[in-house]
Amino acid sequence: MRKTIVASLCGLGLTLMAGSAMAADVVLKLHQMLPPQATIPAKALQPWADKIKAESGGRIEVELYPAMQLGGKPGDLVDQVKDGVVDLIWTVIGYTPGRFPKSEAFELPFMMTTGEATSVAFYDYYEKHLKDEFKDYHVLTVHTHGPGLLHTIASKPITSLESMKGLKLRGTSKVVNQMLEAMGATPIGMPVTAVPESLSKSVIDGTVVPWEVTPSIKIAELAPNHTSFSGKNGLYTATFLFAMNKDSYDALPDDLKKVIDKNSGRELARQFGKVMDDGDMRGKAIAEKAGNKLIVLDDAETARWKKAGESVTANWIKDMDKRGLNGTELYKDAVAFVEKESK
Repeated sequence: MRKTIVASLCGLGLTLMAGSAMAADVVLKLHQMLPPQATIPAKALQPWADKIKAESGGRIEVELYPAMQLGGKPGDLVDQVKDGVVDLIWTVIGYTPGRFPKSEAFELPFMMTTGEATSVAFYDYYEKHLKDEFKDYHVLTVHTHGPGLLHTIASKPITSLESMKGLKLRGTSKVVNQMLEAMGATPIGMPVTAVPESLSKSVIDGTVVPWEVTPSIKIAELAPNHTSFSGKNGLYTATFLFAMNKDSYDALPDDLKKVIDKNSGRELARQFGKVMDDGDMRGKAIAEKAGNKLIVLDDAETARWKKAGESVTANWIKDMDKRGLNGTELYKDAVAFVEKESK
């Protein structure tokens, strides 16, 4: 029996040693607001975490915490990573209105094209104009989603600009809410995670989101009218930040910093944008299979919406000028970057 006990203890010791040997040198906590099955968590953040682990030889472990599991509201994420409460975050920049004003250029009406092209354009814009706004973060990348469109309840399809009058529509950010108001709707701000309950309780008549997020928040079921636009430009897009705490990054040895650096930047923006575009195809297919009403406004009607959105752009440029920023330059650069990547 004594030999058996000794052998068992030795075996346990070897197991513990092996476990210790396999333990990561660095564990990074990644916090974000969407459920794990949503497009970016499942198709971008998890693969990124797996790649970091593989390329670091298991020395970096990224723990993913979806749906605000570590506490707080989505708007708190930028401070959580800045203050070191977590090591990494992925979030909607517009959830903190007014904090990163120059980034709002990409939220302006009919600015964007595809998720991939606009994400690369947004990264180039970040490189030129946004580094000061994000100086408190180690930015891994920034990106956008694909074309944003309108989704409304069964009794209120949007077939023209006049259809917007009196509708209560959830918006994603300050700029998008201003756009909805300029187009005749009553904007209601809330995180995307609050949309299903708000639709089911008739708090809102609809929402703006891209196709990719619709499956995870039951849009095809709750808001079966989907209105999009003619031409290459989508109604709007949201902007996203994937960032790391600066101290967490600085504490890494040089070889592990290189692993993070290799998986950051412009090409990561492209990857995230493409993931969004692929998610759009999946979300749209679900709505089509459900027999929902997909409305595409023609060129003439789309032109009316673009005209209605011009005041939002003009007011944003004036607001930037009042802040001592060159609103016209920022807007023109945003347009130029998007056009360059969308050819």
